[in-house]
This record gives sequence, C-alpha cells and structure tokens, in this order.
Amino acid sequence: MGVDQAPTEKGKRSARGLHKSTAKEEQKVEAQKGSDLRKGAERFDERSKSSDGKSAGTKQKPKSKR
Repeated sequence: MGVDQAPTEKGKRSARGLHKSTAKEEQKVEAQKGSDLRKGAERFDERSKSSDGKSAGTKQKPKSKR
C-alpha cells in the first residue's frame, strides 16, 4: 500500500518507514553486488523466474476444454 493510500496516520507512518528501510536495504545490496538492481518490469521478470530459469507462465499447462 502506498503512503498516500493508507487510511490512518499510523498506516502512513508505517508505509514511510517501510519505504525508507527498503531503500536502505537496496543500497546495501547494490553496494555488495557492485551494480544497480533492476527496476520496474525488468525486476519483476527477474524475480518471477524460478531456479530452473523458466517463468511461471511458460510452465503452466493450458486448461483443457470440456
């Protein structure tokens, strides 16, 4: 949930804290890795692949029509 979408002030503070801690952790990982992490759609695709290198969509069997 985004900071602006939180219904209460407590929720907004929590969302801000989450954003800050996530940014801090991302910087730490990027420093260890030596390069930037992928962002946006590239990052989603990278994270959605399983250990065998295939995405979930390619491994799903089409539904049979009855």
